[in-house]
Amino acid sequence: MAERSLHGGDPSVLRRLNSAATLRELRDGGESTLSGLASRVGLSRPTTEGVLGELIGRGLVAEVAPRPGSALGRPARRYRFRAEAGHALGIAVDAHRVRLLVTDLTGEAAGGHRAGLDPHARPDARIAAVRAAVKECLAAAGVGRASLRAVAAGTPGVVGPDGTVTRCAAVPGWEGVGLGRELGRSFACPVLVENDANLAAMAERWRGAARAADDVVCVYAGLHTGAGALIGGRLHRGRWGAAGEIGMLPELGLRDTTAVLLTGGGPGPAASGAALAGLASAGPALDDAERVLAAAGRRDPAALEAVERLAARMSRGVAAMALALDPEMIVVGGPLAGAGAPLVGALRRHVLPLCLSPVRIEASELGDEAVGLGAVRLALDRIDEDLFRVDRAPGAAEPSEAGATESAER
Repeated sequence: MAERSLHGGDPSVLRRLNSAATLRELRDGGESTLSGLASRVGLSRPTTEGVLGELIGRGLVAEVAPRPGSALGRPARRYRFRAEAGHALGIAVDAHRVRLLVTDLTGEAAGGHRAGLDPHARPDARIAAVRAAVKECLAAAGVGRASLRAVAAGTPGVVGPDGTVTRCAAVPGWEGVGLGRELGRSFACPVLVENDANLAAMAERWRGAARAADDVVCVYAGLHTGAGALIGGRLHRGRWGAAGEIGMLPELGLRDTTAVLLTGGGPGPAASGAALAGLASAGPALDDAERVLAAAGRRDPAALEAVERLAARMSRGVAAMALALDPEMIVVGGPLAGAGAPLVGALRRHVLPLCLSPVRIEASELGDEAVGLGAVRLALDRIDEDLFRVDRAPGAAEPSEAGATESAER
């Protein structure tokens, strides 16, 4: 197909088109014989054989050894995409913890790691702790740093196009940190930074509750509640990365959601009972909030009252997103969406009467892995841009990409 449609065109572009089409077919369609691959891609056998030789030379394709006793005579040569030819790393970092996931080029997990962070640490100390966690994760997975083809990190707050956290209320001292630049010093591959709710939305469509939906809002409920949106299956960031940050408006009830759950938004506990006793005095800690939600899942009356009150408050912001974007689905994720999802059921009761269309409201299927998975998906998308691009030769450096300028052990 590529061979026929560009006949007589620039031979170098034609070769790259043929290479990209062949590689994509092997990755998405599984291993194949030479003849089968030529037929599927729409190329001649000689052209396909030449393309495979080039891809084998780049380390992206391998010939599959014949299976013993599989056929009489000489078996047809078979080829496969080498998923192990590189890796993607996803990082989810917030005030309290960092979670990491490393995968091969098809998104299959190769390893993972999580570590606690001091919520009061200075930004440089938090970044150093993230670097240490990356080193430990890669060592445990047996993945060399040079094998990473892209890294993506998710963080609370508004993230600018250059990877700077421009606004952030959830992580002390995080506002103004050039997270992309700081992490980029540790890697010789592209490093991307994105808002956590945006990445959660990507993860839900990739492997979660929104796999069959193109228009999705992901409400990421934590210390504060943010939202990410997919429109036509693509992440909608807005011009400066602030799309979905309607929680900045206090009238919409998405700020200080953990504190509201624990205290009702007032100076003391909103309800008595075993589920809430003593929690408000400890401050708006996520661990405390998760215990309240777990109690609500056990039908504790005081905890159920707290969840119902929080859902009523949040419903204005969630409905505002639904009315603005008219999505097919709203996925509720984040730390406050677990423990049997009592918050999700309460949001259905409060949000649906405010909507003009029959939007579905579903609980996340990914738990606290959503942001890390979304970061991996973002990194894999960046890798795909390199693997399948046709406007430059494979391996040519992007002028705008900053390589590692310090030791890879940082």
